[in-house]
Amino acid sequence: MRILHTSDWHIGRSFHGHSTTAHLEHVLEALVTVVVDQQVDVVVVAGDVFDSATPAAENFDVLTRVLAKLRATGTRVVMTSGNHDSATRLGFQSGFAELAGIHIITRHEQAIMPVTIDDEHGPVHFYGIPYLEPSMLRHRYPDATLRTHTDALAFTMDSIRTDLASRGGRSVVISHCFAADVADVSGDLAQDSGERDITAGGLDVVPLSTFDGPDYVALGHIHGRTRLSDRARYSGAPLHYSFSEAAKPRGGWLVSIDASGLSSVDWVDLPVPRRLTVLTGELESLLEDAAHAGYEQDWIAAILTDRVRPMDGMRRLQTRFPFAAMLDHRPSIVADAGPTSYGERIKAKSDSEIVDGFLEFVRNGVGPSDAERRLIADAISDQAASEVSS
Repeated sequence: MRILHTSDWHIGRSFHGHSTTAHLEHVLEALVTVVVDQQVDVVVVAGDVFDSATPAAENFDVLTRVLAKLRATGTRVVMTSGNHDSATRLGFQSGFAELAGIHIITRHEQAIMPVTIDDEHGPVHFYGIPYLEPSMLRHRYPDATLRTHTDALAFTMDSIRTDLASRGGRSVVISHCFAADVADVSGDLAQDSGERDITAGGLDVVPLSTFDGPDYVALGHIHGRTRLSDRARYSGAPLHYSFSEAAKPRGGWLVSIDASGLSSVDWVDLPVPRRLTVLTGELESLLEDAAHAGYEQDWIAAILTDRVRPMDGMRRLQTRFPFAAMLDHRPSIVADAGPTSYGERIKAKSDSEIVDGFLEFVRNGVGPSDAERRLIADAISDQAASEVSS
């Protein structure tokens, strides 16, 4: 059996105010092509299908289109809800979708009701674990300790292992969480510091050992490709949703399961519709340097090193880089006020000298221009005249 592991589609997410819908649909079209070319039997989506608990109608249309195209290839789809999803909205009419081979798992009780898909070697059980909010489970299982996300997943995995032992066969677990290869977060690691909260995206860390048992663990929540072990991996998101992800590849894991269990795991690249590039330098250099010509159609994060923040910097940057999305001013020279207090520095100085000194300090050694000095002098003169008349 060949499985394509994906996650974190985040349909409806924006990128610095820009819609990502068209780019995401382009990537999901490529994903359908991978399914055909690689003869994928099952596509797994490990949570955060939508970016919001209240997705717009057009976001449902995007999901409907890609699911229809995937089913047209003959593949089956197993997806779970993540912490960004509304389990109710994502799971609406999931019973009808299941009849078409699309399995949408959003309720906690579904976690121990596997989607069983047969190949020539027998059954493979897909246990989808939707995002489990501990507070929503406590009243159902009053005898269980369910304080954290870790507790909820450990409790659920115990039930899955019990169910799998009675069924037999090979298995895949799908979970949306922050997992890490740590020994025990309930013991020494948790007590290491009373102030330290080990989380990612609001989810506390779950020891990888929690997922012992299944042949493969398809994880979601971390947006970058990550291998925790041969049998437990994050596929990451299909699009770059942050400049911090710029260097991370986009794609999914192609998982092969044979008669004895996990056979191989290979990475499959997906296209990047628009690259993310971080450029550093003074604004005029960024606008004029021919070496930057290859970046003109990229998403741009510009770090400006000008001693003084340029006026209208983003608009000017976008004259060359129309997809400039972020601008940060980090001057190459930073003024040092020294050990003296502000009161000592302005003692016995005139009003114009105080304003000049302030501008020179906040602009890293660059004082006012002649035009600015004239404006400052006029403002001080007007203030003095108003004080006399009053």
